[in-house]
Amino acid sequence: MLSQLYTAKRGPIGFSFEVLPPLKGTGTATLFKTIEMLAQFSPRHINITTHRAEYVYRELEGGLVERSRVRRRPGTIAIAAAIQQRWGIPVIPHIVCSGSTKQDIEYALLDLQFLGISDIFILRGDKAKEESMYQPTPGGYTHAVELIDQVNRFNDGFFADGTPMKVKGTPFEFGVAAYPEKHEEAPNLESDIRVLLDKERRGAKVAFTQLFYDNEKFYAFMKQARQAGVTIPIIPGLKPLTKLTQLASVPKTFRCDLPFALSEELRRCKTDDDVKQVGIEWGVNQCRDLIAHGIPSLHFYTLSAVDSIRQIASQIY
Repeated sequence: MLSQLYTAKRGPIGFSFEVLPPLKGTGTATLFKTIEMLAQFSPRHINITTHRAEYVYRELEGGLVERSRVRRRPGTIAIAAAIQQRWGIPVIPHIVCSGSTKQDIEYALLDLQFLGISDIFILRGDKAKEESMYQPTPGGYTHAVELIDQVNRFNDGFFADGTPMKVKGTPFEFGVAAYPEKHEEAPNLESDIRVLLDKERRGAKVAFTQLFYDNEKFYAFMKQARQAGVTIPIIPGLKPLTKLTQLASVPKTFRCDLPFALSEELRRCKTDDDVKQVGIEWGVNQCRDLIAHGIPSLHFYTLSAVDSIRQIASQIY
């Protein structure tokens, strides 16, 4: 159970990572290779993302264009089950508001119970690409706390429509998201921390942060969160830089600042290989500093960074 992963006394610094389900039609070989590369570091768990359907356009005869919704990365629950069965590593699939109805969520919870998976990661999720701001799916939720309430009602033995269950299954434990540099839609960090505290009061057992590169901002966030009353473990989310384009894209996409020293190192890079080496060196130093500050576990985002994470972990674990 999730609470045991982060409350029980453990030995060395913990390691976990997040993976994406494979693109529709591409098979599992690349994903399973990623897990093989990182399983050697004894991960506490593997998180699996969930991706909403998005619009795709197909040109028809006569110049007409057909628009339809397609899920490019289906299979979150199936991949979670496959990982757990093949490697015996605990899995934490994402359950999101974005693109989901209450019924969709309920069916996902039932499937997970049937599979014996009782740890989940609850978050609102991203807006659709065609939206200027997040819009809830009809029959769905606007905020993660609403989804949390549905999970809690499910744990208590009630479906979303209020119907009681004949038999309650193993209750879910859940983690939530945290933002050291605040969520992009939050008016300020204080308000964002208040939301995190509300999630804890509703039962969250752990928080995983958005990626960041400035540890001082993480420490300041931790201090402020603790002063506000947040007590659950807050696990830093890390992702080494690997490409020249990320100097501009990462701050824009993830709403995080790159420290000046890191940005200057990146500006001197001529190739993606140069950036990858800087990313590894920065990642190792960042991890060592977090460990020196008593952080109990590190969580890595693997997209486009698997080999870099492997090299960082080999120096840390």
